[in-house]
Amino acid sequence: MEIINDTRNCIPLQCVATIGFFDGVHRGHQYLIGQVKEIAAENRLSSMLISFSVHPRQVMQSDYRPQLLSCLQQKIQLLERTDADYCLLFPFTQELSLYSAKEFMRLLRERFGVVILLIGHDHRFGHNREEGFDEYCRYGDEIGMKVIQANALVENGTSISSSLIRRLLKEGDVLNAGKYLGYNYYIDGTVVDGYKVGRTIGFPTANLMPSCSDKLIPAEGVYAVYVFIHDTRYMGMLNIGHRPTVQNGTNRSIEVNILNFSDNIYQKSIRVEFVERIRPEHKFESLEELTEQLQKDREKVRDILTERC
Repeated sequence: MEIINDTRNCIPLQCVATIGFFDGVHRGHQYLIGQVKEIAAENRLSSMLISFSVHPRQVMQSDYRPQLLSCLQQKIQLLERTDADYCLLFPFTQELSLYSAKEFMRLLRERFGVVILLIGHDHRFGHNREEGFDEYCRYGDEIGMKVIQANALVENGTSISSSLIRRLLKEGDVLNAGKYLGYNYYIDGTVVDGYKVGRTIGFPTANLMPSCSDKLIPAEGVYAVYVFIHDTRYMGMLNIGHRPTVQNGTNRSIEVNILNFSDNIYQKSIRVEFVERIRPEHKFESLEELTEQLQKDREKVRDILTERC
């Protein structure tokens, strides 16, 4: 896939394209992209994915902080896996936000050679998202662009969407979120100094500082996770929360106990993939009670991840 960041130049090709923010590049997105590639192959055209480098609402609302499923670099990596020919990344600006749907379609037709535009089943674009599919078809007829309505990916009556996956993650249901994503939800970050209480009770932890401040953090609780260090995968038990037993519920932390691992990884980059939530966070009456529960949690984590292997 060729990533096109400079949208000032014309591209001498004809292509089939679709538009979306593609947060998470989940299975619904993958299904849409598959349709783009199929139509492109049938018409002997290139396939193009049109997206934005920042969330449009961040431009429209200065105080808006998105809870992303994938940061920009992660999204690019996920889109590259789809094997579409091109990804056109628009830097969303106030100027671009004022384009009507027709003006934006004309830009795509004249500058980027989009001759067939596939519209996601619930997607709207253009100033204030005022227009819909019927208007897109009429504008397409006027400017020489065929507009097609995409099929949605629906399973058991549920349409797969980024908003659905966000809701599941906020509930701690990383298992079903992963099924809809098509991969385990993950967080990249750096190991930083923590409170070092875990090592005193036999559960040393790596304190994770996420690399992307806008990435959604799942609900508080204990999770079975995979930890990737230098491309090597380890089993891990991760806690998200305020550590109420040892610090009276102050700052939130993300701490992972890596099973069968003892190396010093401070300031190292790691990736944590969420597999399943074990339990919610809970305040225990003593460190002894906490230690006993952590021992049970670790065995459950080991059983879950061993079964997955």
